[in-house]
Order: sequence, then structure tokens, then C-alpha cells
Amino acid sequence: MVKISDVARHAGVSPSTVSYVLSGKRSISEQTRRRVLDSVRTLGYRPHAGARALASSRSNVIALVVPLRSGMHVPVVMQMAIASVTTARTYDHDVLLLTQDEGVGGLERVAGTALVDALIVMDVELHDVRLPVLRSLDRPSVLIGFPADPAGLTCIDFDFEAAGAACAERLADLGHREIALIGAPPAVYERGTGFAERTKSGFRRAAAGRGVRALVRPCEPQEARSTADELLRDHPGVTGVVIHNEPAMEPLLAAFRAAGRRIPDDLSVIAIAPDDLAEHLGLTSIAIPADDVGGQAVALLMAKLGGQDVPDATLLPPRFVVRSSIPDIP
Repeated sequence: MVKISDVARHAGVSPSTVSYVLSGKRSISEQTRRRVLDSVRTLGYRPHAGARALASSRSNVIALVVPLRSGMHVPVVMQMAIASVTTARTYDHDVLLLTQDEGVGGLERVAGTALVDALIVMDVELHDVRLPVLRSLDRPSVLIGFPADPAGLTCIDFDFEAAGAACAERLADLGHREIALIGAPPAVYERGTGFAERTKSGFRRAAAGRGVRALVRPCEPQEARSTADELLRDHPGVTGVVIHNEPAMEPLLAAFRAAGRRIPDDLSVIAIAPDDLAEHLGLTSIAIPADDVGGQAVALLMAKLGGQDVPDATLLPPRFVVRSSIPDIP
């Protein structure tokens, strides 16, 4: 393994000079700095993480707080997490993944140590109990999600409210007068989870603006058949459906077809879901850009660590991909 003394010998300088170049703690002439960095690249030297942390007073680790709670669709969450880890590595940072639902205590425990330099927090609720702690921390944080009051916080997410509204407007443009949003499991709404509430809010607002009746039905994936049957039985006038529940999508479609509803002749269906899943099922969709959200969250955090100003709010806009589950707009 290459040591700092090997780099020093190769560059013709002392080990302390190499340390100063790598840590930036002292001013070194440009000629010497370049010679040291050339030797670092040539020899493939990588500073030991602990030594690097001592030299910079940083751990070069960020915490990714992903409490795995009831009703969460883990594949999308993990897609964001993987994008965060991959992006963090481009900034020479590692990621500490925290999946236990420890609430305020977990944040205080992590922030009270030298383990991490900054935090990314996911699964944000509208009235999240963790917000006062995040506002008071002595280290930067970014939220993936928006609470009801984001003041004093840096937040990024897909614009779920705009997505819900866009779906309702598209169905209204197709002439539907009664439409339904089949959303996340009940536990997600009971917690007041931001993305689900914002989708519902946008859907209802846009439908009301178009004079369209809008229904919202939470759905447990294992109860998709009964959810679809009850919706069609109680509201036979529903001719347009938005599905925002990835694991329930396929059984819902099967239930609609079993009930005699042809797609798109009798029922127009739009999904808010990862693009690969919607494409597999042939559904017109608004894609959830999980990779972009995770990567941009890290970029915002790195900018904050570097002392740069960043926007308080970043919302990634929705985009439609039209497939065969809706007819052409007349």
C-alpha cells in the first residue's frame, strides 16, 4: 500500500509538505503543489479516511436518513438512496444509511457525534416532528420532501402536487366528468406524508377547477382487487383513474379488466410511477425521477458544505409519457 512517505520521496519533498498539500492547511507554492499531486496520481495514493478526517476536521461522510415505515414502496426509496450514494462518491464522500425510525432522537444522536458532516432526510411528513431539530443543527441538511412549513430548510423533491394536477387536467381534457386517484396505503396518509398529500391536493384542486368530480381512495396492494371492485360498484360513473401506488398497479389493472372495463375504451388510466414499470404495463404515466432527486439532493448538500448559497426549494417538474392506456385527446 502506498504511504505518504512514498509520495514525499517521489515528489522530492517532506511528508509534512505532502500533508499540507492534501489538507490545504498551509500555503504551498504552486510548483510544489503540482509536483505533489502528480506523485499522488502516479502512485495511486489515497489518504486514509481517519487521517483525512483529522486533517480537515471533517469525516467526509453524510447521513442518509431513510426510516423504513409502513406503506413505503422500498424500490423507489432505494433508487433515490443509490443515486445519493453514487453522487456522494463523486464528491469523495461516503454515505451512512440510517433506516431505523428513531425520529428526533436519531437525528440528535448522529448530529451529536463526529460521524457525519451533513444529513439528507427522507420520508418527510407535512408536520414532521424532526423539523425543529433540523433547523437547530450545527451542520447542513437537505430534505427530500416538503413539509407544510419549509421555512429555514433546504428541500428538494419531485413536484407531486403538479403531477396530481396534471393527471386530473389530462383526464378532464379527455372529457371525463368523474375521476379517481387510487393512492398510497392508508398508513401513508395517516402519517401525513408529504408526497401523498401533495399529490392528492393537486389532483383535487385541478379537478375542482375543471368542474370534475374527484374521488381519492387509499389502497393496500394486497387489497387492490377489493379497492377496484368497491370503487366501480359505488361510483359506476368513474371513467378515469390515476394510480399512485406502484405495487398495486398490476392487480388494479387486472381487477378493472375482470369487472368488464376495457382500457382505454371504458376506462382511461394514468400512472404516477417509475417509467420502467409504467412502460412494462403500457400505461400513460408521469415518471418519478428518483435518480435525479437523489443526485441533486447530494449536490445541494455539497454546495452547502462548501459555504455556497443554494435555493430553499427545488421542485422537479412532471412530464407525461403517453402510451395506450388513454385515448387521444379529441
